[in-house]
Amino acid sequence: MPSSPVNDALVALVRHLEERRAHGEEFVWLSPKARKELRELPKALVAAPPRTAPTPPPQPDPTPPVAQARVEPDPILSAAVATPKFVPQGATKSEKLAWLAQRAKDCPEVRALDSLRETLIFSTGNPDARILFVGDAPGPEEERQGEPFVGPAGNLLTKMIAAMGLKREETYITNILKFRPAVPNQGESTRKPSREEMAVCLGFVQAEIEVVKPEVIVALGTLAALGLLGSEEPVARLRNRFHSFEGIPLMVTFHPSYLLRYTDLSERRKVWEDLLLVMEQLQLPISPKQRAYFTG
Repeated sequence: MPSSPVNDALVALVRHLEERRAHGEEFVWLSPKARKELRELPKALVAAPPRTAPTPPPQPDPTPPVAQARVEPDPILSAAVATPKFVPQGATKSEKLAWLAQRAKDCPEVRALDSLRETLIFSTGNPDARILFVGDAPGPEEERQGEPFVGPAGNLLTKMIAAMGLKREETYITNILKFRPAVPNQGESTRKPSREEMAVCLGFVQAEIEVVKPEVIVALGTLAALGLLGSEEPVARLRNRFHSFEGIPLMVTFHPSYLLRYTDLSERRKVWEDLLLVMEQLQLPISPKQRAYFTG
């Protein structure tokens, strides 16, 4: 390949991608601007004047080596095509999860967004858990304590887990987003994560699930369902039946924060019906009293 500023940049890019692949990454997140620029690379390669050959012989349009770098489809999360894929390092599940947490803390793609706060809120719970809960994004209390689901919604989730006959520490709890979304004059304010923010963090959740290998996943709320299933259907249409994530049964139900806003017992009954199905899937004992919750 003739030497030119464009070609030299391309060689440097390929070397950078090869280094990242050597560190266990199979895919990289690309911003819309970067995807557009990569699509223009073939034209730039043809148009760029070489440094040593002012009139090179005609050549067919070259195909840049990065053409396989998952550039074409826009990342809409339905296929998670732009989501980084990680191969955790370590001998045990705990070591692999610690590796993922450190990788998330230092993630250059996250920092490149400049729209998430800096405190990492990774996960909590048992690496050998049979059930894995996934929420959307941490809030102010989670940021203060450095643990997901510790505010009012977290307290309600703990009660839901106890109603199933389990302890919180027996489960594994995580979020699609590993950092609190930033807003001006933050205070206690929060906001809905963007698709780009979710796409950048989703690879960590996928890797967590691969490490923990739960028997059942519970997606809490619309954003968790979007991240794991790529579905934009409302929770009301997704709940009360099992879906599949990488062969693992996945139940979608309402986020605990929804139940805090809508205290109607009929809504809580819907969530409990979903959790009863999860208990049946796990073959947990279910008493007549448990089946009768929220029916009186």
